[in-house]
Amino acid sequence: MANQVADQHLKMKQQTKDIKLYINGEFVEAESQHTFENISPYTNETINKVASGDQADIKKAVQAARAAFNGEWGNLKVKDRLAYVYKIADLIDEHIEEIAPLESFDTGLPISQTKKMVSRAAYNFRFYAEMVSTRMVGEAYQVDDEFLNYTIHKPIGIAGLITPWNAPFMLETWKIAPALATGNTVILKPAEWSPLTANRLAEIIDKAGLPKGVFNVVHGYGETAGASLVAHPDVELISFTGETTTGSEILKNGADALKSFSMELGGKSPIIVFDDADVERALDACTWGIFSFNGERCTANSRLYVHEHIADEFIHKLKQRINKIKVGDPLEADTQVGPLIHKNHYANVRNYLEIAKKEGCEVISGNVPDSKGNYVAPTLILNATNQMRVIQEEIFGPVIAAMTFTDEQEVIDLANDVRYGLAGYVWTQNIQRGHRVAQAIDSGMLWVNSQNVRDLRTPFGGSKHSGIGREGGHYAFEFYTETQIIHVALKDHPIPQFGK
Repeated sequence: MANQVADQHLKMKQQTKDIKLYINGEFVEAESQHTFENISPYTNETINKVASGDQADIKKAVQAARAAFNGEWGNLKVKDRLAYVYKIADLIDEHIEEIAPLESFDTGLPISQTKKMVSRAAYNFRFYAEMVSTRMVGEAYQVDDEFLNYTIHKPIGIAGLITPWNAPFMLETWKIAPALATGNTVILKPAEWSPLTANRLAEIIDKAGLPKGVFNVVHGYGETAGASLVAHPDVELISFTGETTTGSEILKNGADALKSFSMELGGKSPIIVFDDADVERALDACTWGIFSFNGERCTANSRLYVHEHIADEFIHKLKQRINKIKVGDPLEADTQVGPLIHKNHYANVRNYLEIAKKEGCEVISGNVPDSKGNYVAPTLILNATNQMRVIQEEIFGPVIAAMTFTDEQEVIDLANDVRYGLAGYVWTQNIQRGHRVAQAIDSGMLWVNSQNVRDLRTPFGGSKHSGIGREGGHYAFEFYTETQIIHVALKDHPIPQFGK
């Protein structure tokens, strides 16, 4: 089996071509002819080269997107526009068995997890096509027999989408689907560490036959391609998913143009386990929530607060779980944790483990394979306090810190004592307490007696330093469309007669 998987890595590398930009319906080199190397997280060898776009390429993409918005795409009937959106979903479904291993190969995410995420990507397009058909509706207000006032939703223009490297394919489609379904044109700036499936998505959308300029992809670095996209005055919308400090810089850089921003940023989410919780199910949720996707997920429950009455039992069982997690090749079906995305991120996570030791914590790690890959073993940090850096800062790896609490108010205060407010998890069989604690936690999302399960109809987003705005469901319409109010006089009503 190991040799077969190794052969699969080699075969995928041999089949992977260098990547170009996708602008105005064509795959093109960057104007500068510059490229950057895409590195395997499993071997730290070069996979391929990627065209490195900058301001000149963003300018070309904006011109193409504006022409499409003002022309063929903007003049399509809604049913014809949504037909393209449904077609993209169908094409993704046809290529799931190809896209999932490509994502694992590029990011180090286990293939058992990327298969589910790619399937969700197709659903994103179908969901938003249906939402626009059935839920993108206006309101009407009648004022006696004098006025009828009604609202409509209008696409805004060019959506600049800046996406992360964790679960890139699904998260790209999460933004692209509502942007296209509502009638905008798109410029996607994917993360430079995970370009393969973004390019495959461009090939799929090209095959769907959208009018030229509707969808564009400019690969490149954040400080060149990303900053140019944010700064361009004709890009009305910027949706960004990524690290909080970067999000803050993006807001500053786009402020002069008064752009609309949607920001899904970092997290340091608590999981609170009361002494009446179903321990085994809470363990299932806890281990999945921090160690799936290699711990590289914004909603990961990286802070564990367990009631002191059950702390010894829970932490003992958590240690046992950690020792049994299968860390290995991301292309093997039974791998649960793979290598981190990039050697720079690997070094950052490893540095936090050293910080934890210096801060006086006990650091307990599982085993990693003998490999050149960026492997960090599933890790448990003990003896931490809320003031420590490993509790206050986002590590974004397979690392969980366990602490204890005595009573409800204490754990609420501890959970809220960070700058982040993305997600949270509460485990208790006292449903009144579950509701009470959930509502007291500063977070955009809270799960009670559940792991992180998504319902696309509901809003996704954070509070505090974890973001601005909401994605998902009809909440996306607030960002991707302009709500216009039309006032219609039904009869001649009195008008003040100045100067008559």
